[in-house]
Amino acid sequence: MLNKYWGQFKSGTDIRGVASGGVEGQAINLTDDNIEKMVFGFALWLSEKTHRPAGSLTVSLGHDPRISSERIRSDAISAFAASGIHVLDCGMCSTPSMFMTTVDLKCDGALQITASHHPFNRNGLKFFTRDGGLDSADIESILLHAQNGDRPPKGFGNVEKINYMETYCAHLRELVKRGVNARDYEHPLAGFHIVVDAGNGAGGFYADDVLKPLGADISGSQFLDPDGLFPNHIPNPENETAMRSVCDAVKRAKADLGVIFDTDVDRGGAVDARGDEINRNRLIAIASAIALEGAPGGTIVTDSITSTGLKDYIEKTLGGKHRRFKRGYRNVINEALRLNSEGVNCPLAIETSGHAAMKENYFLDDGAYLVTKIIIKSAKLRQENKSLEDLLAPLAEPKEAKELRFPVKEENFRAYGEKVIESLEKYAESQEGWAVAPDNCEGIRVSLGKAQGDGWFLLRLSVHDPIMPLNIESDSVGGVKKILQSLSVFLKTCGGLDLSPLGI
Repeated sequence: MLNKYWGQFKSGTDIRGVASGGVEGQAINLTDDNIEKMVFGFALWLSEKTHRPAGSLTVSLGHDPRISSERIRSDAISAFAASGIHVLDCGMCSTPSMFMTTVDLKCDGALQITASHHPFNRNGLKFFTRDGGLDSADIESILLHAQNGDRPPKGFGNVEKINYMETYCAHLRELVKRGVNARDYEHPLAGFHIVVDAGNGAGGFYADDVLKPLGADISGSQFLDPDGLFPNHIPNPENETAMRSVCDAVKRAKADLGVIFDTDVDRGGAVDARGDEINRNRLIAIASAIALEGAPGGTIVTDSITSTGLKDYIEKTLGGKHRRFKRGYRNVINEALRLNSEGVNCPLAIETSGHAAMKENYFLDDGAYLVTKIIIKSAKLRQENKSLEDLLAPLAEPKEAKELRFPVKEENFRAYGEKVIESLEKYAESQEGWAVAPDNCEGIRVSLGKAQGDGWFLLRLSVHDPIMPLNIESDSVGGVKKILQSLSVFLKTCGGLDLSPLGI
């Protein structure tokens, strides 16, 4: 069992920690020694999974532009080499491209050094095999090896520098060429103006190495140069400042489309020609329309906080089925994999955060792939004198939405949170106009009638932290306030919750 020290590094299906100074009160715990132990742990885990000695394995290694990435890269290379592993050093690259090395280059495993959208002083390790990203239990096994000081037999592995991003970009360009079916095969995006915002993360390649060679006008693109301090805005399509920045850039440039990536490009978002963001429910709607073109009647798996309007759009407008599941991108991906294994055609697993994994692309959450598919769809709509806005027209969007996050004060936060959810379910069943959703997969989702707020709320436990997030949507102005007032009567009975988000 992981002790408290090593357990602090486990962040769902990744390893995360503090890798550089600069933030008061946060001591560096991703030390050189700890990185070495973690990489040894991965080498042992991979050896066990493949039933081969570590000295016979090939592993690819990449990183995002964080200021600590070069140090961690050096530590990881040394540990792999000391285990006899052949290392393909890919340099700075996107996280999805590292998975693709297990497909194109037949690597036994891959390691990306990244902490996604987290602050500049944090970093982490994300692992892949040909089966995809690792699950929570796999990360625990790796950290148990690190905790115990286990290591493979000593060896003398070699290191080979490669530019895999060149291959990855060529693949995306070819996808556009085949998908758009333009008269000019080599330049199918000629006359298409697309603004790219990379947030100074690893995604700047998309403008210069994917779109520009295809003939697209990329003028007005911003923050393409990697900078591990992220001086302009957080590279995160969920961040309000980041989305406002790319929306403004699209308007300034009078562009046809805008795209934005997170730090390591496993998530993406878009902006339409009016400068309105295509994010969260709107992003899922477009991705669903694209995925269901080749899978009529298919099932779309999303996380639990999607809107009622989105469900109607998927099922009534697109003719698909909607499966709401748990928050966490690995959760929605694993649910899609499970459904397909049972014979249910599920072409897409997508979380409102922007993690989107398509069946046609190995169920890999790849922001660049998603954005590329959106660009193809947009270009084809242009050929019909239509737009993404037309595609989204039937999507009913809520008038109001709000998220509050309540810290749990109890030490055993998970047990307490589950007790709160159980009590709320009983409370909801006693309230007039409240209806508990029949498809709850986590927490409790309740729909409320027009007189009670004309919307819904979902209270759940955070995937990793002692937090209970509350999401509320309403189809009426003032509805969120009404729902929150009614719900507050119950929340005030929960002594183990910090209700300061309510102003209490």
